Amino acid sequence: MKFVIVFSVLLVSALARPADDSKNAQILSYENDNIGLDSYKFGYETSDGTKRQESAVVNNFGSDAEELVVRGTISWITPEGETITLNYVADKDGYRPEGAHIPSK
Repeated sequence: MKFVIVFSVLLVSALARPADDSKNAQILSYENDNIGLDSYKFGYETSDGTKRQESAVVNNFGSDAEELVVRGTISWITPEGETITLNYVADKDGYRPEGAHIPSK
């Protein structure tokens, strides 16, 4: 399992490497809502085709069963013009990325 997580992180890092044009990317939209102690959400889109949305909520806030649940998606365009999308959830069960480019177990 550790191998899959490490491999996924390395793969995403390699694929997320910006192309030369992205050095001049402009921010097209940006949203950041710090809703308080129990949740947040943010998102952005840039002119090079990169998009990211993430939200989090603390379930059972203030109790012994308190749990942070983060959900998000990020997409970018490779130098070959392919759009890569990564969806993820991070919670008590760990970080779970999903995407067509990630090898299955």
